[in-house]
Amino acid sequence: MTAASKIDVFISKESIEKRVLELAEMINHDYQNQEIILVCVLNGSFIFCADLIRHIKIPVQVEMVSLSSYEGTESTGQVSFRLDVKQSLVGKNIIIVEDIVDTGLTINFLLQHMKLKNLKSLKLCSLLLKRARLKIPTPVDYLGFDIEDKFVIGYGLDYDGRFRELPYIGVYGA
Repeated sequence: MTAASKIDVFISKESIEKRVLELAEMINHDYQNQEIILVCVLNGSFIFCADLIRHIKIPVQVEMVSLSSYEGTESTGQVSFRLDVKQSLVGKNIIIVEDIVDTGLTINFLLQHMKLKNLKSLKLCSLLLKRARLKIPTPVDYLGFDIEDKFVIGYGLDYDGRFRELPYIGVYGA
């Protein structure tokens, strides 16, 4: 990405804030009188997860995982753990919080890993979904936005570690 490129707003800060609140309300409704653990997929979903948890009104804990599958803008197709959860998840309600489901390879790797932990329930909350790029069918229980196949940045999403701080989701223009 060159210095001559500019960033166009794709999803506004206000639209994100509204949708995050709606997702939290759905989670609050679905898990009334229960406790949940949000499993935040680092690094991209940390801002989304932080905003989401601020609106959750039921007992909630947060764990972090880190997986690797990307180099630049392309998936390598190989997924590996950099960081796994610290506590036992046996018998717990787990919601994985992801920034974007693109090919589905990384999140399905994580979902399969979590299913081995004898959970009470397992759901997926993703801010974004690119259906056009899915290689594996991936049901998203709580979805922020279904987007077209564009490389997006901001609100936690990055390009080589940059642009996570943007309060909106943007795409590069010429």
